Amino acid sequence: MNKKKKVTLIPGDGIGPEISAAVCDIISAAGVNIDWDVQTAGADVALEEGTPLPQRVIESVKNNKVALKAPVTTPIGKGFRSVNVALRKELDLYANIRPCKNIEGINTPFKDVDIVVVRENTEDLYAGIERQIDEDSAESIKIITRKASERIVDYAFQYALKNNRKTVHAVTKANICKLTDGLFLDCARAVAHKYPQIEYKEILVDNLCMQLVQNPSKFDVLVLPNLYGDIVSDLTAGLIGGLGIAQGANIGRECAVFEPVHGSAPDIKGLNRANPAALLLCAVNMLRYIGDYEPAAKIENALFEVIKDGKVLTVDLGGQASTTEFTEEIIRKFKAVEF
Repeated sequence: MNKKKKVTLIPGDGIGPEISAAVCDIISAAGVNIDWDVQTAGADVALEEGTPLPQRVIESVKNNKVALKAPVTTPIGKGFRSVNVALRKELDLYANIRPCKNIEGINTPFKDVDIVVVRENTEDLYAGIERQIDEDSAESIKIITRKASERIVDYAFQYALKNNRKTVHAVTKANICKLTDGLFLDCARAVAHKYPQIEYKEILVDNLCMQLVQNPSKFDVLVLPNLYGDIVSDLTAGLIGGLGIAQGANIGRECAVFEPVHGSAPDIKGLNRANPAALLLCAVNMLRYIGDYEPAAKIENALFEVIKDGKVLTVDLGGQASTTEFTEEIIRKFKAVEF
């Protein structure tokens, strides 16, 4: 028997606990021996413990080095700051990786999409340095540093090398934000010189958004500051069918947290209608990260086969299946292959 691996599981809130349970069932059925260290976070925890992100969660991820995280609700316009942002800053998870690739069986006007968004994860406007000037105005400070810019661009080129990618686009608004985005662009140019085997290009973020919906197949790896990366990664998810299949990973030098891009969907909480596919794809990448390549491939192939068949899909994917039925069909699919 393979040695049991300890992994932090943050089930989140809203639909988080439901899709977390589904993914854990699938991983267990695939024969992966994981000891889940379950750590709650979010709004309900804030009521009980005075913070949505208790220190015990941070310590768990530090100890285990890897975590699978379901969505956590972030209040809009008021309330506590994002648990996601806080977790990334606390653990210095500086690289947010969001692959977007067409999946057979999911109809979309866009074909041959295979884009990886590499988003800087620790600064920019997400540093949260804001102040109320008076009752009619407020300001937020945008932070861009050489250290953070160089390491995220270097990560993008390293990713391109390891995954046989051909091109890296640096994405900014340096024509307007001449100092902040200008610094990011200067860093990108300097790092690009170290990787002559990878084609380096530059594009303004507004032009990128237009071109992504005209001809997305021309793009490969995109590297962006935090805010642009957040927006563009949702756009690229839309190219392949939506957030229900959009995966993400937050990578640092010591730890990694794998989480889907979509929100907590509290409106369907407890209805057994949630789609666990995005979290499952995150779990597949997590398994690869910890060296469980065979079960990762088995689970991923089964998921893709279920989507391709189109017979047992959740409502957001065009079917009528419940979360439970979708989960059971994925398990049935890879068990049928085994025999």
